[in-house]
Amino acid sequence: MMLTRLRWLRRLGAILWLCAPASLGWHAVEPVRGQDRPPSPPAPWVQGLQAGSPARQPRWGAQTRAIPFDADWRFSRGDFANAALPAFDDKTWRRVELPHDWSAEGPFDAGLGSGNGYAPAGVAWYRKHFILPRELAAMDGAIEFDGVYDHAEVWVNGQFVGGRPYGYSSFECPLAPYVKFGGADNVVAVRVDHSRFADSRWYTGSGIYRHVRLRLTNALHIAHWGTFVTTPAVSVASATVRVATNLENRSPLPRTFVLESDVLDGEAVVASATTSQSLEPGDDEQLVQQVTVPRPGRWSPDSPVLYVLRQRVREGAEVIDEARTPFGIRTIRFDPDRGFFLNDTPVKLKGVCVHHDAGSLGAAVPEAVWERRLRALKALGVNAIRTSHNPPAPGFLDLCDHLGLLVKDEAFDEFTPPKNKWVSGRNVGVPSRFGYGEIFAEWSVTDISDMVRRDRNHPSIVMWSIGNEIDYPNDPFTHEVLGKSYRAGNPAAQNLVRWARPLVDAVRKLDRTRPITAGLASLVMSDEVGLPGLLDVVGYNYQESRYAEDHARYPRRVIFGSENGHQFSNWTVVRDNPYVAGQFLWTGIDYLGEAGVFPNRANGAGLLDLCAFKKPAAWFRQSLWSDTPMVYLSASAAGAARGRGARVEEHWNWKADSTVTVSCYTNCQEVALTLNDKPVGTKRASDAIDGVLTWDVPYSPGVLKAVGRIDGKVVAEFTLTTAGQPARIDLLPDVTRIGPDGICHVEFRIVDARGVRVPDADALVTFALVGPARALGIGNANLSSIEDDKDLAHLAYQGRGLVILQATSTAGPITLRASAPGLEAAVVTMAR
Repeated sequence: MMLTRLRWLRRLGAILWLCAPASLGWHAVEPVRGQDRPPSPPAPWVQGLQAGSPARQPRWGAQTRAIPFDADWRFSRGDFANAALPAFDDKTWRRVELPHDWSAEGPFDAGLGSGNGYAPAGVAWYRKHFILPRELAAMDGAIEFDGVYDHAEVWVNGQFVGGRPYGYSSFECPLAPYVKFGGADNVVAVRVDHSRFADSRWYTGSGIYRHVRLRLTNALHIAHWGTFVTTPAVSVASATVRVATNLENRSPLPRTFVLESDVLDGEAVVASATTSQSLEPGDDEQLVQQVTVPRPGRWSPDSPVLYVLRQRVREGAEVIDEARTPFGIRTIRFDPDRGFFLNDTPVKLKGVCVHHDAGSLGAAVPEAVWERRLRALKALGVNAIRTSHNPPAPGFLDLCDHLGLLVKDEAFDEFTPPKNKWVSGRNVGVPSRFGYGEIFAEWSVTDISDMVRRDRNHPSIVMWSIGNEIDYPNDPFTHEVLGKSYRAGNPAAQNLVRWARPLVDAVRKLDRTRPITAGLASLVMSDEVGLPGLLDVVGYNYQESRYAEDHARYPRRVIFGSENGHQFSNWTVVRDNPYVAGQFLWTGIDYLGEAGVFPNRANGAGLLDLCAFKKPAAWFRQSLWSDTPMVYLSASAAGAARGRGARVEEHWNWKADSTVTVSCYTNCQEVALTLNDKPVGTKRASDAIDGVLTWDVPYSPGVLKAVGRIDGKVVAEFTLTTAGQPARIDLLPDVTRIGPDGICHVEFRIVDARGVRVPDADALVTFALVGPARALGIGNANLSSIEDDKDLAHLAYQGRGLVILQATSTAGPITLRASAPGLEAAVVTMAR
């Protein structure tokens, strides 16, 4: 029933686009600014759309003029027969700000799916009231969603205008001819159907969990996602910039216009092109322009230089449309013998996989939260991100452009039929088989095409991935080559090629400047059916042992680790073999879902925990990947396995008279270890086993200190100090001034009288917040926490946790107080 209805909805959405009047009647709108400058204040009527709630900034990099539409939505869980109608009474519904994820609000329950972190789902509705002034009645318009999970259906004033079943796809719906002007009330209603809660192997969230905006243009305009900027020739002296622009004439008359394209370096115009053209009513056409930028700044992780393409459509002297597209000038290539090259320089991909959630926030993650997380990863030496296993939020890619992180942009986790989705714990019990595979055959080409059109101007993206572990043996595909594991009743592996080929063709039709890849789980099966032959670059998931053999067998194949464990040997095979382009660790950050038996709700494979605090594994990776001198200490009970695989802890609180194995991660030449200023020993980097220096140390409370030296000079230090009894709470905000709608991360710690974090403190901390801000979420990184992350009381875990605050548009001080029984309270004030 659902699939039939969605096919009908899809067809109807296409019909509505074709039948919509060419003009909607709106007028001059403040254009979106480039990424290098803040936006101008919105016009008064734009502020009116927000119904008094804080105005949201447009997404950086928007192809066309965009008005924020996140504020003042009304929300209710449950299904309502008439909620699409304008007259429906929604006065008692909750007011929410987007992005919004209702699954993150709990309650979490063992009867829900472990894949999704035992979070609730179901059906819910969103409604937003807005007005449009009469002077806008001549412009073309649409409402644009960055992502709704899932099976979204959208109505405007009671008329169905479209939707999208895939929860990770961005999509838009037309407003014409259903909106009203001159002060009349308009209603957008969105039904979200995530009733199949066990539909994913990881946490998805539920609802309108990404940004929404109104897109307003003249009837003659640059098409949505209609500009494609490439740099086919780049040298130190100059760069050729090719601009392909799709223009649409939705007016009833022929239009003659001029397209002006300027390349901006800051405020300076460094190259320009002008083209005259005419379009008949209802026509669209692609114009290609080419300009030369002298002595370009080339985008790279070390120097993420961004330009802005400013485009203006003129009729006579009047500018009727303007769009700004940030882009970067750079070259990429993959070589089967020498790996990945950026700007003709060999670069090892030091990558991590990340899911789209952020602990206590669920899937509704502000860009500032992602920025903190991505900066923390980059400080470890990470230079690449894999979007596991779906298209990310557009703002996430904007951050990667700005911060200098290479991206593998991934479309799907499954083809069809669907994979196993574990319900009672990972690999426990009987799985469900719901998910994207149910609609893959109908929607996959559309979804991957929209991903490429939306994302192709991001210089950070260096690969398009059509899927992750689509060839996982017997989940669902099988082949005789699997031997005793072969399951004759499963779909044949030949279907992998059948389903992959249209995706590859769709991507190549839209972008031939980047290679196509997939993360393959069984090369032995995929090679039998020829799947790697469809790809430009072949990703190996946990198959490092095949690198050398396959490089010899397939000398023209480009090989890289698309998903890898943290073991030292998994890195050295990349480091020591030029033909291996790099690796992507599983994972960069702990993530919700793919959980064990309840109450476990999250997966702990990350370098950073759910609060984005560094784990020992992060320090180990920093010692391998970063050039900045560092040294780090952790400890474990003597006799535990040595190296990264050991359960090591960052504290110096151990049993009296015990012997402790001290592990040291460093990129220095030598490390001297002392305990209470007494020498324990000095070791050189060559003494490391699997990248780790170790000492067995008789425990004595006090201060354990490591000093790292290079060429005899002290360049790094690290200490572990024995903690006493819990005495007070410390609050550590990452900023002291919060901008409008800005984010402040406040770490709370349980410390002793000297300020040392108490590693086993788990006090219940109660927070009081005063001022123009709200608490988006409170977490403690405990993988088995089922606390309410939206409540103002939370347990500490390992002596700490994290409060994420979001300011409102109102000025004034923001004060956060934290208290717990038996501890000295803490108060911190931030300016707004």
